[in-house]
Amino acid sequence: MTRKFFGTDGIRGRTNVAPMTAEMAQRVGQAAGAHFLRGNHRHRVVIGKDTRLSGYMMESALISGFTSVGMDVVMVGPVPTPAVAMLARSMRADLGVMISASHNPYVDNGIKLFGPDGYKLSDKDELAIERLLETPPKLVPAPEIGRARKIEDARGRYIHFAKSTFPEHLRLDGLKIVVDCANGAAYQVAPAALWELGADVVAVGVSPTGLNINDDCGSTAPQQLQQRVIEEGAHIGIALDGDADRLIVVDEQGQLVDGDQLMALIALSWKKRGKLRGGGVVATVMSNLGLEQFLAGHGLSLVRTQVGDRYVLETMRGEGFNVGGEQSGHIILSDHSTTGDGLVAALQILASLVESGKPASELLHLFDPLPQLLKNVRFEGGEPLESQSVKSAIASAEGRLDGVGRLLIRKSGTEPLIRVMAEGQDHALIEELVDSICEAVRSV
Repeated sequence: MTRKFFGTDGIRGRTNVAPMTAEMAQRVGQAAGAHFLRGNHRHRVVIGKDTRLSGYMMESALISGFTSVGMDVVMVGPVPTPAVAMLARSMRADLGVMISASHNPYVDNGIKLFGPDGYKLSDKDELAIERLLETPPKLVPAPEIGRARKIEDARGRYIHFAKSTFPEHLRLDGLKIVVDCANGAAYQVAPAALWELGADVVAVGVSPTGLNINDDCGSTAPQQLQQRVIEEGAHIGIALDGDADRLIVVDEQGQLVDGDQLMALIALSWKKRGKLRGGGVVATVMSNLGLEQFLAGHGLSLVRTQVGDRYVLETMRGEGFNVGGEQSGHIILSDHSTTGDGLVAALQILASLVESGKPASELLHLFDPLPQLLKNVRFEGGEPLESQSVKSAIASAEGRLDGVGRLLIRKSGTEPLIRVMAEGQDHALIEELVDSICEAVRSV
């Protein structure tokens, strides 16, 4: 059975347009609540959100749904997605919910669900919830309706947790860091955690209005951060996305460092400490071949999965790896977190920077990536990849890349986009092939 509402990262879409409506959020609360009503204990769900204006509406609707089927609700306010996962587990909750559309613009929103173990739900659980969405909810009698309360120290709990992942013998004294919080969920916690560890912090993207999350800031628009790092003479820049589960870094020269380079550094650092498990890294098909070659040169493997951090994590858990992630900056360090955590990953990078004494430009660029180009084509309904003209363009490109590169075309699981990626030795050829496929998609 294919999933109707859940994508690669929960349910996501344009706010006040199906399925991202208050009515659907209430139904999700009722269905997810009913699915996790197990045992005789008092049931509890932790709900967090990012800074989108629509978060208030979605939060209220979810609370209505959960309490109507007998679940108590704990509201933790604007916190990163990994904080919800951590709090759900530490508070012995039956479920965790993050209201966020991650790196999408403010007009979108989403619902991410975590189980009592702090991990994102399995396909099996999501399918069970989808079946419940299409049946009438089982409302509890009036005396059994759940209660809702807000806790005020959730951000402090997460800051304490994040700092605990940083080596105790190290400090960030003397390090000037520009951190871009994307006007999102980490706008308070990230600067605070870095400051408490001793850094000289320059914070940008920390003035959320409800309408400016990810707006020309954060990990998907790092130009402001690059400029600010140079202007401030900072040692390094850190960019998070709207829900802070993604990390992109900028060195002191203003050069971008993507998730592939960051995973390479963490893997090498953890190997030297005897901390790396699994003998390598788990990444997706999007990661650059240069990462694979670099790891192989150090006796480490790269295991690839389909796109989506949930699939990376499933492989990590199944095969015993503790470092994994995506080129886009979702980095999962399972010794510390049950999901991608931009701040925790940043702290591992900063620990290596402090220990090495090297400038970021020398430390963070460990390999030369092969020419790789990714372009997105937005579409309005239909299945462009089923078109014969698109199939012909893809087949032609594959023939020209045979033995000298690779091609990946896929439909986004979070936005109405077709993603076209090509990689190989010849940059001009790569650009030509990507453009030809994009044009074929647009013509459909």
